[in-house]
Amino acid sequence: MSRITKSGRWFAAVAVAAALSLTACGSSDDTAGDDSTGGGCHPATLGFMAALTGDSAALGQDALNGVNTAVGQFNDANPDCKVTIKTFDSQGDPDQATKLASQIVGDTSIIGLIGPAFSGESLATGPAFNEAGLPSISQSATNVTITQQGWTYWHRVIANDGAQAPAAAKYITGDGGATKVFVVDDGSDYGKGLADGVRDALGSADVGDDTITTGQTDFSATVQKIMSSGADGVYYGGYYQECGLLLKQLRQAGYKGVFGSGDGSHNAAVITAAGANAAEGAFFTDAGAPPTDDFTALFEKYNNGEEPGSYSAEAYDATKVFLDGIAAGVTTREAMQDFITDYDEQGVTKEIKFDDTGEVATQTIYVYKVENGSFTTGQPIE
Repeated sequence: MSRITKSGRWFAAVAVAAALSLTACGSSDDTAGDDSTGGGCHPATLGFMAALTGDSAALGQDALNGVNTAVGQFNDANPDCKVTIKTFDSQGDPDQATKLASQIVGDTSIIGLIGPAFSGESLATGPAFNEAGLPSISQSATNVTITQQGWTYWHRVIANDGAQAPAAAKYITGDGGATKVFVVDDGSDYGKGLADGVRDALGSADVGDDTITTGQTDFSATVQKIMSSGADGVYYGGYYQECGLLLKQLRQAGYKGVFGSGDGSHNAAVITAAGANAAEGAFFTDAGAPPTDDFTALFEKYNNGEEPGSYSAEAYDATKVFLDGIAAGVTTREAMQDFITDYDEQGVTKEIKFDDTGEVATQTIYVYKVENGSFTTGQPIE
C-alpha cells in the first residue's frame, strides 16, 4: 500500500457534486430492521479527537471545521435525524489522548470516532479503541506502523509515510535539484518515522542527520551541523512549530539551499513562524489533496467564509463515511464497523475504500510550495 499513484484530472463536476451530496435518511415507510441497522436513520453521536488547544491547535481546528461541514450539511438535509459531535482535545499529547480514550470508549452514545489526528496519539490509544470495538477513521495520522498493529477498528483516509517518504526524497533530489541532503526530525512517532523513510530513500545523498525536540526554539547546533555538512538540501520531519523556526534560523545563517518538510508542517503557521522571506521557495510534501472549488464553496458556507486548511477535506471524507452509515440505519459500533469494511465511495479527496489493515486504497502524495507568502496548489508527485 505504499505505491504512489499517478493522478489524472481532478474529479469531473458531476463526480464532485455526487461526492458532496450526503445520502438522505430513509423515510418512515422503510422496512424496520434490528437494533443496529435498517428501519431508516436515527439520531446519533460521533466523537472527534485532535489537538484543539496548544501548539498544534491549528491542525486540529482545520480538521474540526471539515467535520462540522459534513455534519452541518447532513443535519440540514435530515432535520429529524441529527448527528451530534462530541469533541475531545488531545493537545497533540499521547498521554492526554490516552486519558481521553477511556472517556470516549465509556460513552456508549458514541458509535464512531473521527481521529485520532496524530500518529503518536493513534499508537497510544489504538489498543483501547480496538478492545472496545470502537471504529475510528483518522484524517491525518500517517505513521506506517499504525496499521501494522493488528487492530481491526482503526482506519485512515490519507496515504501513509511509506508513500510520502520516497516521494519526498524523489522531489528534493529531482525537481529540488539537491545532491547532498541533511535530514532532521523531531523524535516523534510521526516525525522520526517520516524522516527515517526519507533517509532510506535518499541513500548516499543523505549527508547528515540530526534530531531536535518538540518545543525547542534554539536550533543553532543543528544549523551549524547543516552548514558544516555542505548540504544543498534539507528535509525536516516534524510539525510546523519547530519547522518554521528552524527554517528561519537556517536562512539567517546564510543557508541558500532547498528546504522541504512534510504534511505535519504544511500549515500557514509555518510561514508566519519562518517569515515570508525565509519561507519563500520552501516545499511541503503532503498526502492531503488540494481542495476542489466545489468543496471550498461548501466549506466556506459552513465556516463563515473561512477557507479549508490542512486536512479539512480529509476530515470531511472521514466524517462522511460515518454519516453514510447513519443514513443507512446504523446505530451500533459493530454495525458501523461492518459498514466501513464494505465502504467504497468517491470522496472529495479520493476514492474511499479500506483494505483489511485500515489503509485507504489511494496513496497519492502532493507537493506544495511557498510562493509570494502563500502555498501554491498542490501537484501530485509522479
